[in-house]
Amino acid sequence: MDKIKQLLLVLVASIGLGSFAAAGETDNVDPYENINRATNSFNEVLDDYVARPVAKLYTNTMPDPLEKGVVNLFRNLGEITNVINDLLQGKFGQAANDSGRFLINTTVGVGGLFDVAQRAGLPRNEGEDFGQTLGAWGVAEGPYLVLPFLGPSTLRDAPSKFVDNFTTPYTHLEDESARNSVRAVSLLSTRAELLELENVISGDSYLFVRDVYLQRRDYLVKDGAVEDDFGDLDDY
Repeated sequence: MDKIKQLLLVLVASIGLGSFAAAGETDNVDPYENINRATNSFNEVLDDYVARPVAKLYTNTMPDPLEKGVVNLFRNLGEITNVINDLLQGKFGQAANDSGRFLINTTVGVGGLFDVAQRAGLPRNEGEDFGQTLGAWGVAEGPYLVLPFLGPSTLRDAPSKFVDNFTTPYTHLEDESARNSVRAVSLLSTRAELLELENVISGDSYLFVRDVYLQRRDYLVKDGAVEDDFGDLDDY
C-alpha cells in the first residue's frame, strides 16, 4: 500500500514538474550546466574505477551466447513496462505485440533467454517508458539534468524513473539480497552493452552525451516523427 501511495505522489509530482517546465521553458536546454558537469564528472570517476572495469571483466569471461541470453532476459522483463506505457498512450496494437512477445519469450523462450517472438513475427520495438508517456500527454521535457549514478535525464524524465522502477518485476522481490543481486546483474549487463559505443564519442563528451540523449528522447516521444542522427545509439 505504501508503494502505491509513493507511486501516486510521483505521478502528481511528474505532471506538476512538467507543467512548471512548460511554463518556464526557454531555448536553453541546459541552464544547470555547471552543476550537471560536476555530477557528470563524479559519474565518470565512478565509471572509470568501478563500472567499466567490472563490465570489461564480465564481457571477457562470459560466453557470448550466455551474455546475449542475459540481455534478452532483462529485455523480456522490460516488456511489462512497455505494455503498461503502450496502453497509457493508447497504442493498443503495440500493446498486443509486446504482450505477445512477453508471453512467448517467457514460456517458449525459457524465461526470455531466447527471443523466440522475433522469429514468430513479433518484432521488438524501441521501448516505452513513463517519461515518453508524459511526453505523449503533452508534458514538456524541461531542463536537461545529470543524475548521480543514473546519468542523463530531464526534469520530466527524472521522477518518471521511479514509476518505471515500480513496473519492473524484480523490484518487488521480497528478499532484499535477491532483489539487489538481480538489479546489479541488470546494471552490469547494460554497462557491458555500452562498451562498444565508447569509441564513437568525440569532442566534449559531456556535450556529446547530452545531445545524443535529448535528440533520442525527442525521437522516441514523437515516435520517429523527427530526424534522429543517433539512431544507432538507442541504448546509450
